[in-house]
Amino acid sequence: MVKNFKRNVLIFPGGTEIGLEIWNALKECKEINLYSASSDVSNHAPFVFKNHYIVPDINAEGWIEALNKILNKLAIDYIFPAYDDIILALASNSERIPANIISSPLSTCLLTRSKRKTYTKFKGLIPVPKTYNKIEEINSFPVFVKPDKGQGSQNSFKISDPELLTVLLKNNHDYIISEYLNGKEYTVDCFTDRNKGLLFCGGRERIRTKNGISMDSKPVDRELHHIFHRYAQIISRELEIYGAWFFQLKLDALKEFKLLEIAPRVSGTMAMNRIFGINFPLLSIYEKEGIDLSIMVNNYSAHIDRALINRYEHNINYKNVYVDLDDTLILDDQINTQLIKFLYQAVNENCRLILITKTVNDIKDTFKKWRLEGLFDQILLLEKGDSKADYIDPHESIFIDDSFSERRSVHNKHQIPTFDCSMIELLINWKH
Repeated sequence: MVKNFKRNVLIFPGGTEIGLEIWNALKECKEINLYSASSDVSNHAPFVFKNHYIVPDINAEGWIEALNKILNKLAIDYIFPAYDDIILALASNSERIPANIISSPLSTCLLTRSKRKTYTKFKGLIPVPKTYNKIEEINSFPVFVKPDKGQGSQNSFKISDPELLTVLLKNNHDYIISEYLNGKEYTVDCFTDRNKGLLFCGGRERIRTKNGISMDSKPVDRELHHIFHRYAQIISRELEIYGAWFFQLKLDALKEFKLLEIAPRVSGTMAMNRIFGINFPLLSIYEKEGIDLSIMVNNYSAHIDRALINRYEHNINYKNVYVDLDDTLILDDQINTQLIKFLYQAVNENCRLILITKTVNDIKDTFKKWRLEGLFDQILLLEKGDSKADYIDPHESIFIDDSFSERRSVHNKHQIPTFDCSMIELLINWKH
């Protein structure tokens, strides 16, 4: 049975793609209070977390003491590592940290952090890339060179020239040299319960990637699922790996799937399987608590494509929202969903909503058609020749209208912020 209380959860760091996926999964869970921490570098966390804290980098002296101060102050129950090096840093210092770390045992974190150790462990159990210890062992180019403990595609190279490889290895001895795999690449999202074993395995093709992050991805067919499930069972059996985790595969020239890496954490594009009903971060907390789990997967098709999103901080203070109806709230004979989202956000913030319109349509019929009854605190129904600026109280007010002339008139008379529909995104508050 799920325990009916709020868990205080810190995502560390909150601004990575991993951290943002955990935020997306947990931000509307009634069981969770969310917090974020990161080092003092530019990142996205302050734009989506109500509570974001600065801690020293994990390579700096005193980082554990600074982190613990925040954990104790906030009474954090669980800390979610959201970066590969931080997984290992937390696991290595778990006895000094007064919160439960959502991860696998240290031995698993150490092994999976090294591709070389991972390949050695699973050679003979799962197909792994052929690797070379010396340049002289290479019988054909190109080869692929990557850091043994890297993340994403950082500092990874396809090398076709032995001389270039010599120069590269001269400057860095931590590289692993492997055969070049030229086939499709896949991520397999998994969830393992320490008592029940592997409960979920969902493979997805990495159609387009950017900096090692899957931007365009879709689930695999049944045939590939059976292959990936067999791989997942082997990994889950051989490693003490609990909660959310994933592994990556790539096809070689002979169409054999080779293991690229295993990671004992949430992946940035686990959203592809989250939307089928697998909330990996929440399930990982429940797994840590020893709750008896079962998983239900919805049966429909989906395809994810990711891109940059705009989020803002601003200094606009408002308590009154004046908004137009035609071509603003109702646009192309549809509700403007971005604007209605903002209006309900304003309701949550105890703002007054004032509809100011020159519509020629019956307002009651319009409200009934679009289910807007009761939304507005005041309705100002003006004549065609009226200026909306004459009916606005400028104190702590903003004005939203598609008409430039109306916005200019309001701005010139009252010097308050005015917005057309393309500007509404500035006002959306994403923080949880």
